[in-house]
Amino acid sequence: MQKSLDTIAARIEGLLDHIGRATSYVALAIVVLIVINVTLRYSMSLGTVWAQELEWHLLAALILFGMSHALLRGDNVRVDLFYANYKPKTKLYVDLLSATLTVIVAIFFILLSIKYVNQSFSIGEMSPDPGGIPYRWMVKALIPIGFSLLALQGVGEFCRVIVNYQTKGEGNHV
Repeated sequence: MQKSLDTIAARIEGLLDHIGRATSYVALAIVVLIVINVTLRYSMSLGTVWAQELEWHLLAALILFGMSHALLRGDNVRVDLFYANYKPKTKLYVDLLSATLTVIVAIFFILLSIKYVNQSFSIGEMSPDPGGIPYRWMVKALIPIGFSLLALQGVGEFCRVIVNYQTKGEGNHV
């Protein structure tokens, strides 16, 4: 069982690492877009609603695709003040509970957002501003995708915690 959990965790981690690295280029695109928008606005008094909205849409993609990668890398915030002094068994339970809650919360957001995306798609929602980005449902569709990746990372984390605990034994730290 340990081998299969390790394989599951490794595949999930590999996929999310690949997605996270690809998502880092979205940050570069945001910076380039902002520089272009600011340069055009202040040097030539040119600007478009479409370009400004694109900044926000790219930021949403960066956050939604990046949160699972941040969790994978351990860039999330945890209160280590208490955690550092826990016994290995307590750390195991905290880590398993954390992974389980991550999956539950992610699934909750997925279920809520699917109705939101479907409604946006069914009414053909567009930007309310003239010259704004059409097909607003496409950016809203990033919500269930991003939280699906987060749920997947929660499953991978759950598997990884079990594998690490079994590998290191009950007497060692997780």
